[in-house]
Parts: sequence; structure tokens; C-alpha cells
Amino acid sequence: MSAIHVAILGFGTVGKGVYEIIRTNQERLTSLFGKEVKIVGVLVKNIEKHADYDKKLFITDNFEEIISLPNLDVVIEAMVGVEPSYTYLKQAIEKRCHAITANKFMFAHHGPELLELAKNFGTTVGYEATVGGGIPIIQTLNKLLNINQVFKIEGILNGTTNFILTKMREEGLSFTDALALAQQLGYAEADPTNDVEGFDAFYKMMILSQVCFGEQPDWKNVTRVGITEVTPEKIQQYEKENVRIKHIASLTKTDEGIEAVLKPVVVPPTDPLYHIEGVENAISVYGHIVGRICLSGPGAGMFPTASAIIEDLVHAYAKSPAIVTSA
Repeated sequence: MSAIHVAILGFGTVGKGVYEIIRTNQERLTSLFGKEVKIVGVLVKNIEKHADYDKKLFITDNFEEIISLPNLDVVIEAMVGVEPSYTYLKQAIEKRCHAITANKFMFAHHGPELLELAKNFGTTVGYEATVGGGIPIIQTLNKLLNINQVFKIEGILNGTTNFILTKMREEGLSFTDALALAQQLGYAEADPTNDVEGFDAFYKMMILSQVCFGEQPDWKNVTRVGITEVTPEKIQQYEKENVRIKHIASLTKTDEGIEAVLKPVVVPPTDPLYHIEGVENAISVYGHIVGRICLSGPGAGMFPTASAIIEDLVHAYAKSPAIVTSA
């Protein structure tokens, strides 16, 4: 029986999640594809760190050994930073591989170029995992845009900041203590700047803008305010008034262009985002026909993000059944 041959670039939390889903769901995947899915190679920074993970798994720190694998069909990228991720995916597409990424930073910078390149080479680029973790927002928008004109998106796009604000409200923790708890539980990095200053959510906003409006706002004109100035006293005062502070990203299409704002916002109980707690994400989409729809779910973590990647794998072959996979 033929197989779909997959390589994974990056073997941290998300990369290992992809590996485990493929390893433990072969029966389901085989029924979907009519063939098994094989992980034929994994790119890592430090081979010794992963030497005991699976003795049968080909692990290398040399990308040339990955891209030179025979009959390679799909390259899944779960790294960080713009480079070398962008260059690696370009090479994969030029080899006529499907490309799937969870790298929001890279894709906010180079998404349009990769999508155009894939079109030219007859492959696909999946990027559901760049926004919203396990929430299928990209696929939803792509389907919604068939008839609806989306004029606004707003949401909670970062689970770490939402967790911190939730703990500050529920337990009266200071920002510092809530952040320390998030780090202890693995929700925040040792350097939490990308989360608490809003950079992570910012890049997700730019990807959503590209999907919905076909362009991004000028990055210099985007309002980006983090949560470091939110105090427990403010949160408790708002709680008495039956409103809550949420870190909300908003994109609005206007006659003058795209207005993009990311900042702490006070929301009432009637707002769907009021009830989003912990590490959950939620995104409200406003279409001129459908009105407002809201999607919520786990915004981060090993299996929610890896699940989005595997769904992209399914969509890749649903979109391009004419692409012949390896024997």
C-alpha cells in the first residue's frame, strides 16, 4: 500500500504532538487517505536531546538530509522565528511538497509569498495552527468568505494573557504572581514578553487580516497595548460593576483602510468574550449576511495545535487529489 511521507521541522511541544497524533491514529488516518501516514524524518537543533525518544525515528540536525529524503510528500514546520523556517518551507514547496506551519511569526511576515509559491508549484500551504490553536478559524473564514463580506473580527487570541487576567480576578493575584503561575504550568515562557506585551496576538491579527481583507494594515499604525499595567485593584473594581477586563484584538475594515487595535478592554456579560476564561481563546466574526458568529476553544497546547496541523494535512489532500503521493 502506498503511503504519505511526512517530515517534521522542530520537535518541541507541537512537533511531538503531531508525531503522537499520527502514531496513535493510524487506523483513522488510513481510512481517510486510503494509505498510511509515515513520519520519515524530524529536524531538531540538538540530536542528543532527542536521542532516546524513538530509536526507529530518523532524527537529524541537517535540513539537507530532510529535503533530500526520497518521495517526501509533506513538510510540517513547528519552529520559531522567521528564519530558517521561511527558507525551509520555500525549498519544500519547490520540491512540490505540501507545507504546513504553526509558526505565526514567520507566516505573518511571509504568508502571501508562500501561498503564491505553492499555487505556482501545485501544492498547498496549511496554516490553521498559526491562529487560535485548536479553533478552526482559518477554515471557517475561508468558507464564510464564499458569500459573506467580513467587516470585523475581534477576539481573545492569546491564552497566556487570558489565564493571567482570569487568575488575577478569581484569586486576587498580582500580575507578577499570576505570571509566575502561568510559567509554572507551562503556559508562559521564561521570557513572557511575546505574550504579555501582545506580540503573539499581534502576529495572529495580521494573519487574520490577510485572510479576511486580502491585506494587512501598516504595522506601524496598529495599536498594541499589553496587560502589564492591569492591576488587581482595577480588576476587582470592574468585577463589582459586573464587567471584566479582557485582552482583545480587533480588526475593522473601514473606508480609510483596516483599523487594528489590541488592548485590554472592559466587556459586559452580554459580550461572548466575557465568559472566555483561563487559556481559552475566542474569535467573533462579523459578516454582512450572517451577522456575528463566535468560535471558542483551546488556544494553545500540544494536542490542540497539533490537531489543527493534522486537519490541514487532511485538507491538503482534499484540495489536491491529483497530486500523486509516494509508493
